[in-house]
Amino acid sequence: MNVYDLTVPQLVKMLKNVDRWLEAAISYAEKKKFDVNNLIKFRLAPDQLAFDRQVQTMCDNAKFIAGRLTGKEWPNHPDTETTFEQLRSRIALVITYLDTFTPEDFVGAEDRKISLPWMEGKWMRGDEYVTQFALANFYFHAVTAYSILRNNGVELGKRDYIGGVPMRS
Repeated sequence: MNVYDLTVPQLVKMLKNVDRWLEAAISYAEKKKFDVNNLIKFRLAPDQLAFDRQVQTMCDNAKFIAGRLTGKEWPNHPDTETTFEQLRSRIALVITYLDTFTPEDFVGAEDRKISLPWMEGKWMRGDEYVTQFALANFYFHAVTAYSILRNNGVELGKRDYIGGVPMRS
């Protein structure tokens, strides 16, 4: 499996899952008669990022993964979202950005030197970046956002987290 297949389709799939979670949270709030945006600053622990920052960080990580692996610039999205609808718009923008990539863009990505801004002077190969840092970090923020919603009563299950899988007969 190539680096493209390990990243872009998986990132898009999870971002679409997250959008469905936000939709479920909106429906839940309507049913329970409260403003869904009350959940935006919820967190699981005092030292963790709030829900909005989990989604923003996940979106940023998706852009960074594709951009770093291909050497392409990524769009800047200031962290100004204050509503669930604005978070949904950000997710849509990132999916649109990811949809611009092709497998050809990732040729040689496994050997590309990837530097992270906070690790000055250090680098890792693209394959190491994907398998040992980038995807784990992306999914960490995804599961934390999912858990914040679940912890606040939004009816989500494991299938909502995983999404569709390519089953065959």
